[in-house]
Amino acid sequence: MRIMRTRAAAAAAGVGLALSLAACGEAGTDTATEGGDYEVAENAADNFDDGTKMKELAESGEVTIGVKYDQPGIGFKGATDDIPVGFDPEIGKILAASLGIPVDDITWKETISDNREPFLQEGEVDLVIASYSITDERRAIVGQAGPYYVTGQQLMVPADSDIDSLDDVKGTEVCSVTGSTSLDNIEAEGATPRGFDTYSECVDQVLNGTVDAMTTDGAILLGYVAEHPDDLKVVVDPFSEERYGVGYSKDSPEMCQWISDTINEAYDNGDWESAFKATLGESGVDTPEPPEFDACEA
Repeated sequence: MRIMRTRAAAAAAGVGLALSLAACGEAGTDTATEGGDYEVAENAADNFDDGTKMKELAESGEVTIGVKYDQPGIGFKGATDDIPVGFDPEIGKILAASLGIPVDDITWKETISDNREPFLQEGEVDLVIASYSITDERRAIVGQAGPYYVTGQQLMVPADSDIDSLDDVKGTEVCSVTGSTSLDNIEAEGATPRGFDTYSECVDQVLNGTVDAMTTDGAILLGYVAEHPDDLKVVVDPFSEERYGVGYSKDSPEMCQWISDTINEAYDNGDWESAFKATLGESGVDTPEPPEFDACEA
């Protein structure tokens, strides 16, 4: 079910404008920043009913969270990083803290677009927080609670490219990651889609001229422009609404309300804002209004 979306729509519009401005004026800023220190709940297991996944995780003191490792600002892990950094890992820390699990006891697992559902279905991870756009198709397979962030699909091209509108991509080759909604959306605009396992591979193809453009969420593209401010640029206004959700197994539907309650509390106590400012906000993007969560199915 998708209801209570007025705040989400407003957030999408604000983020899209901020991304466009930041891509032009703040692209050189590093976005891979470690975020906040969130209060870890004491005796957290007592807060959950017997037989729930949350009780199980709280009692074990461990949780495995799937995140991206190659999206600066969203989820990134460099060669010298002990843990991934970005807005998605910060959301993971907030959720883990509500289970009484400190950062040191989180197991992070690299999760690419094409294996997010299998990882949840097969129990490889407990949660997926990996720029995981909410769709009806995905919700038929796994649980998705959210959105905790709203962005929109844009294009990234070489700095000297003539592409500056969606009309210009007709007949061109545009890359993204295999399994993403971005490829379907850009194909509908008349481009030839090229899928790669990781965003980094796609970026390399744009830099070396093998493909004409890359497409995905504007927040992700902004991170790559920040790494290559002289070589890349973000163009076109957002042409989709991407609503990031937290993935969980359909075997544990009770997780939806816990995720919703925990993130809404983070809205109220400032943790969500702190997480945003420490990651995506480092690139000059204004902190948007937090989006309204969809209602969980009873």
